[in-house]
Amino acid sequence: MSIDIRFTALFSWMVFMTINPAAAHNPLPHFDDWPVIQSAVPKDPTIESEIENILNQMTLAEKVGQMIQPDLREVTPAEAEEFKLGSILNGGGAWPSDNKYSSAMDWAKESDKFYEALERAYSGRGFKVPFAWATDAVHGHNNVFKSTLFPHNIGLGAANNSDLIEKIGEATALEIAATGLDWTFAPTVAVPRDYRWGRVYEGYSEDPEITYTYASRMVKGLQGDLSQGLADDRVISTIKHWLGDGGTIDGVDRGENHYSEYELLNIHAPGYISALAAGAQVVMTSFNSWHNEKNYNVLGVDGYNSKLHGSRYIVNDILKDKLGFDGVVVTDWNGHSEISGCTSGNCPQAVLAGNDIFMVTARSDWKAFYYNVIAQVETGIIPMERIDDAVTRILRVKMRAGLWDKPKASQRKYAGNNDILGQEAHRALARQAVRESLVLLKNSSNVLPLRKDSSFLVTGSGANDIQKQTGGWSLTWQGDENTIEKDFPGASTVLSAFKDAVGSEKIFTDVEKAPGDAIAVLVFGEDPYAEMMGDIKRSKTLEYSTLKRTYLKDLELLRDLKARGFKIVSVFFSGRPLYVNEEISLSDAFVAAWLPGTEAGGITDVLFSEQGLDFTGRLSFSWPNTKCGTTINRIAEHIPNYKVPSVEQDPLGEDAPLFPYGYGLSYDLSASNTLEINPNTITLDSRDYGCGITKNNSLATESLELFGANSDPDFELLMSGMANDWQGVKVSKGTKSSLSSVDTYPIDYKHQQDAVRIEFNGSSPAQVYVGVIGGETFDARSYLNAKGYLEIDLRVDRELPEKIALAMHCQWPCLGEVNLTSYLIDFADLINEWQTVSIPLKDFEDTGMDFSNVSAPLLIYSDQALVLSIGRVAFVPEG
Repeated sequence: MSIDIRFTALFSWMVFMTINPAAAHNPLPHFDDWPVIQSAVPKDPTIESEIENILNQMTLAEKVGQMIQPDLREVTPAEAEEFKLGSILNGGGAWPSDNKYSSAMDWAKESDKFYEALERAYSGRGFKVPFAWATDAVHGHNNVFKSTLFPHNIGLGAANNSDLIEKIGEATALEIAATGLDWTFAPTVAVPRDYRWGRVYEGYSEDPEITYTYASRMVKGLQGDLSQGLADDRVISTIKHWLGDGGTIDGVDRGENHYSEYELLNIHAPGYISALAAGAQVVMTSFNSWHNEKNYNVLGVDGYNSKLHGSRYIVNDILKDKLGFDGVVVTDWNGHSEISGCTSGNCPQAVLAGNDIFMVTARSDWKAFYYNVIAQVETGIIPMERIDDAVTRILRVKMRAGLWDKPKASQRKYAGNNDILGQEAHRALARQAVRESLVLLKNSSNVLPLRKDSSFLVTGSGANDIQKQTGGWSLTWQGDENTIEKDFPGASTVLSAFKDAVGSEKIFTDVEKAPGDAIAVLVFGEDPYAEMMGDIKRSKTLEYSTLKRTYLKDLELLRDLKARGFKIVSVFFSGRPLYVNEEISLSDAFVAAWLPGTEAGGITDVLFSEQGLDFTGRLSFSWPNTKCGTTINRIAEHIPNYKVPSVEQDPLGEDAPLFPYGYGLSYDLSASNTLEINPNTITLDSRDYGCGITKNNSLATESLELFGANSDPDFELLMSGMANDWQGVKVSKGTKSSLSSVDTYPIDYKHQQDAVRIEFNGSSPAQVYVGVIGGETFDARSYLNAKGYLEIDLRVDRELPEKIALAMHCQWPCLGEVNLTSYLIDFADLINEWQTVSIPLKDFEDTGMDFSNVSAPLLIYSDQALVLSIGRVAFVPEG
């Protein structure tokens, strides 16, 4: 099937490069080998002497305390004092006193408690080591209420303005300083190569050129000139994730990277090279593994596909020895636990590999890790020299930041000033960033710019949805559970921005009430997600309308608008390029708006060409033309005789991009990055099965994860009970959820907050269940036909009753129910131990389940006290 459409540069990649020679210019250097980096922050003999003086006085326990970094929710100031902890972090969704709406002063006073605890800890020792607090401020100070939320990195990459990047770094640093914190886990300098990865939006570009330029400027913006000490309005930066997280096979988060070392250096490492030269002080290790013979685990466990948290070659030999990095290496959230032979509380391999600070988040784990490291040094498993190296680096970074000279947080120059958060100057900067990030992909018949004397139908799932605009890492970890009224006061959606631009009387939201000559502005896009949860699974493609059941409604609305004869301007929110060929075809104009943050006024500024504003954004990622054009990356021109890696598609081949890297239109055709050519056609891809599946079949061949780290986005965890008339309430991924008869708590199982602890108190009947989003149903007969199982990873946290009702529903009263207890293996002897339970789907069918109409594939019901934890839940075909 093909649809006529007037387009620009729909020919080949080579045609694009010919008509746009400026795009071929690439200042990125080529590296034959790992360079020795000369940091803008050289070693200071005075600091080195003081480090040696303090180190010689520290006990082993004091040194190990510096290496431990728990999550705010899992540590008290008294524990920080007892263990002399060097730092803490607040994970996504962690706030002082568990209050999402904490003020700048609330944050500062919480920091005071830890600062004072460490002052007491070192009282009488003749020296002290100050405390530090780190946070994920990845697109502004995004964990803090009222902060400015800038566009995510993918949008900033399209802006291609390094001066803007440094200013954003400065603004973000000031807002962090307003809360009294010292350190941010930013910027991400990954180079995402597969659009299925759920963290694509955290990268600036699929090509290292922009990342190389941006990384140093963001570091400068956040830190300032650290050779002169850390100013009151600056913070320590972190570059992450070392190394190659954007190059995993199939875009799987925490997966395998199969690039050669030469490709790692020239594609995935350039951002680190420029950032380290600019003076970055902290590098975060990556969750992924690297498939290479040099990558043996320190203790020889993993062969040559070792997780990088355990890779001495990557962490120590390359980063520290070859590049000459003298700062701190920090692990990611319990990343060491994924090394073979390790747990969160015990992993000498990660210490031996060269990691310095360990993000061990849970209370029981960080205490165990602390005692285990001490014992492993005393028994000779870990050399004392390795501990001294780690602590030397920690002290060095803290001294360069001047933490010995800083008062407690509430007494610092900017701390506690709530007016700094979301101040007008920062919002204006964010609005500028939105304007510059927009990429105009289509503008038939010059429907843009819009005229203010027109009427507008502003509609679509994203028109008034702040969560779609802000994406993940926005107040909460996954960016959900937020509303504009309560969580983002002062923010603007596209709907409110249109009302501000032309007045409410010209804006319509109901298609039936809109005048026939109104311009339809369809705003749609992805729901928010963060790491793990955002990966596109093997059973899916890049097709937007099929990624989630609710997304299809946007395409159906677009078809309806076209049939009614409206002129249509589509504004698309996404954390990555997606297959939207039909949506583009049906639209008169199409704008890639990425994840713009809170300032949607930047969108209307350009749509109306306020004061002559034009589209200047250009694609920093190639845009797919097929549903499985997942790795159609720009040719790396800085690499001599470049050969497309075997893990990528050839960008000049059958899956050539619909819009190549660097593409973007402007009102001023002379400024467009491509030439307007003759009308062309888009061919619609008819593929109806996933990119990881060879064919569609009535027998399921792939597991379907219903709950867990890699759950399908069509499912959500809900709770209900007699106390609330059985009305489903969404269970939070990041905080406690409660009804009068049941509470749930997010917990770590194999990954960060990928499981839930369920506590029924028995006061009245209640249930926790997996439901299909929107209350819809799905056909699961292919799993039944494949002799499949319901597979549940669970942990019995207390002695269980003789019967636990485990059901599947096919729209009440249709259901099948079994006794979960009868499937458990010696559960009385496995309290607090995880086990996997496999229940044949046939058992549910035998008790009444209709698999053609599944509404709740898992439901746990209880009218008595019951405590258990649920991890991964999946339909699994036999074999």
